[in-house]
Amino acid sequence: MRAKARVAILISGSGTNMAALLYASRAPSCPYEVVLVASNQPDAAGLRLAAAEGVATFALSHRGMDRESHDAAMDEAIRASGADHVALAGYMRILTPGFVRRWEGRMLNVHPSLLPKYKGLHTHQRALDAGDAVAGCSVHLVTAALDDGPVLGQCAVAIQPGDTADTLAARVLIAEHQLYARTLADYVSREADPEWIVAQVGELALALPETDARPSHGAPGWRVGGEKAAKYFAYVSIHHHGEEAIALLVKTSGADEQAALVDQDPELYYLPKFYAPSGWIAIRLDTGRTDWDHIADWLSRSWRSVAPKRLTRMIDVMAEF
Repeated sequence: MRAKARVAILISGSGTNMAALLYASRAPSCPYEVVLVASNQPDAAGLRLAAAEGVATFALSHRGMDRESHDAAMDEAIRASGADHVALAGYMRILTPGFVRRWEGRMLNVHPSLLPKYKGLHTHQRALDAGDAVAGCSVHLVTAALDDGPVLGQCAVAIQPGDTADTLAARVLIAEHQLYARTLADYVSREADPEWIVAQVGELALALPETDARPSHGAPGWRVGGEKAAKYFAYVSIHHHGEEAIALLVKTSGADEQAALVDQDPELYYLPKFYAPSGWIAIRLDTGRTDWDHIADWLSRSWRSVAPKRLTRMIDVMAEF
């Protein structure tokens, strides 16, 4: 059974969105669990709610601290919790580029407008002033630019006659509670989707020189060296030959290295059926915690093991400059 994704939630106040994420996580079918609720406000009401529900909490006031130091302390607490993803839920701090970079692709935020409309504050009043027929909310990936990351999901909310910023905000908040939990669940689940996994591997593999994609015996594969002399350097095994895992198959130096890898981390590496005698190792891609930099390194190494010498020499020369 695939482990649930571990989520840390950052708040600054009452934490109603945090509560919605937390209670959604209690459903047996939910693909994530909340492992930490952290705040820059030690008296935030959301911290008390999380603690009462048995969730670990962390609080550190930003007052008297520079932004980089505060973000570093928050990052340390998040990593100590074992979190795979970060969900911002009313966290009223602009994060430093370094913090955002460390959680790139794994940090989400909910914003009370239909982005790209109305980034920043006072979103409901701005929608009313513009005469919009609908307002709403968006869940997006966090980037260094404020409210500017890729949008993962949205929910529209009708603006009614006589609405004020407060009455509209109350209904948008209900939509946020529904949208955020659903979108977070979908997002953390994508790493169990074979199509998504193959696309990620393909993007990395095809970034290497003179590579192409070609299936082999029903498995997605990638080759190097041109049509006539092409050699495979990677496959994705999707429950191939009856195996339970979805895994990347890459070349090693031989049996000794294969044994060392499996001994080092048997939950990540295993010997693939039929391919192992030829020096291939399988690296699981369906754990929900894939280190894609690690996968990129293995693809590069496997590519180098079979690529024509003219290509490896070219890469070595380029690396010197």
